[in-house]
Amino acid sequence: MAEGESGEAREEAGREEVAAPAPADGDMVHQTLVFLARSMVEYPDDVRVDESPGDRGTIYHLHVHPDDIGRVIGRGGRMARSIRQVARAAAAREDVFAIIEIGD
Repeated sequence: MAEGESGEAREEAGREEVAAPAPADGDMVHQTLVFLARSMVEYPDDVRVDESPGDRGTIYHLHVHPDDIGRVIGRGGRMARSIRQVARAAAAREDVFAIIEIGD
C-alpha cells in the first residue's frame, strides 16, 4: 500500500466486484415468480411453480397455500397483475413468451 493512502482507499482496494448470481436452474421467469410469491405470503414453503408448454410459450402455474391466495391476487387483482408484469419482463429479457396462471 502506498504511503499516505486514506482508509477509504485501502478499503476499496480490498473489495472485488461480484456479479449477481444466476438462477440455479437457468430459468429467470421461474426464479422471479418464486421470489416474488415467497416474499409476500405467510407460508413461503408452500409456494410452487409448475411449468408446461403452451401454444404461444411456456405456461407457469403459481401455486400458494389456500390462506395466501388473497395476498397474491390482491384487491381487485392488482398484485396478480403486478406479478404477471414483472414475470413477463423477466421472460422478455430471456427472449421468451410466458403466461402466468395463479391458483392454490
